[in-house]
Amino acid sequence: MLCYWTAGESHGKALIALVDGFPAGVSIETDPIDHELRRRQGGYGRGGRQRIETDRVDILSGLWRQTTLGSPIALSVVNKDYKLERLDDMPRPRPGHGDLTGAMKYLGSIRGVLERASARETTVRVAAGALTRQLLTQFGITVFGFVDELGGQVIDRPDGTVDELCALRDQSAVYGLNPDQDDEFKQLIDRTGKDGDTLGGIVEVQVHGLPFGLGTHAQWDRKLDGRLAQAVMAVQAIKGVEIGLGFEAARRPGSQVHDPIHYDPDQQTSPNLGYTRPTNHAGGLEAGMTNGQPLVVRAAMKPISTLRKALASVNLETKQPEEASYERSDVCAVSAASVIVENVVAFEMAAALIEKFGGDSLAEMQARWQLFFEMARQR
Repeated sequence: MLCYWTAGESHGKALIALVDGFPAGVSIETDPIDHELRRRQGGYGRGGRQRIETDRVDILSGLWRQTTLGSPIALSVVNKDYKLERLDDMPRPRPGHGDLTGAMKYLGSIRGVLERASARETTVRVAAGALTRQLLTQFGITVFGFVDELGGQVIDRPDGTVDELCALRDQSAVYGLNPDQDDEFKQLIDRTGKDGDTLGGIVEVQVHGLPFGLGTHAQWDRKLDGRLAQAVMAVQAIKGVEIGLGFEAARRPGSQVHDPIHYDPDQQTSPNLGYTRPTNHAGGLEAGMTNGQPLVVRAAMKPISTLRKALASVNLETKQPEEASYERSDVCAVSAASVIVENVVAFEMAAALIEKFGGDSLAEMQARWQLFFEMARQR
């Protein structure tokens, strides 16, 4: 079973991800991982921390001659802004953070909570996801994320291939699909920052090239939609997850929700085996399993909780009302959230792929992939 754990604090020496269950025989390059780390640091509205850090991955174990061994893979990203031992505690908890709750739970400091709860931890979640994308590409599976809404305003979405849309996203300062709207959103972020406030938004991730049958209907804890929801909801500041139509499906009659099934013999060699849908309201998942259509996951990110114009709080020592403490932060990190969600989704898809096609080696997975499609076409 493919899984991972992370360790490290926001201002500690380094952040670590330990990936277990990754198959042997996959050639790994660090440049694609570093590319995702740079994307995570980007996007208009980020704070001063991103000008200090230059995130790069160091692979400490699990490779021989740049090829995976099947043993645990340790990923490390060093913090240039290492200063944890010099930092004081925070006397006033910040609303929207885990400061107060964590200090009460562990009967300890706010500092001890915020350093681990910080979204800086997602650096190595992105690294782990970017690692698994190098497995997904061996099977023609691509993962693509972008910002759909920012500050309550929808970003226009043109038609185009995944490659065309990806090129548009990479031209955009906010990682949307319409760079012509960038100035509008940059001005919105600037005004919000001057007011001492922050902005949230909605991101979307699509996965293309998926076969039938990743995930299962057989047990609740192995349904792929549930696993995706947990992985995405566990990203800091994410407060809602949708698959396909999501909440909109509750507002429509069934005839406008469920996707009709057609068959096109010209597509029988594609991952959908020729079974096509005129719509994809299900978002590529039915009964906890992929159905041959593109996977569509959307996530809602709340505005960053650290406000320069602080909200009311209480001094934990005196119990007197005071403004919340403030530490350097972003005005808008929705662009970064799109990269993080994209990569945690990639990890879950790789885990589901390994479960279906075996995880000891890439060669074994590829052989089982071919056998599955041969048998499925005879179904």
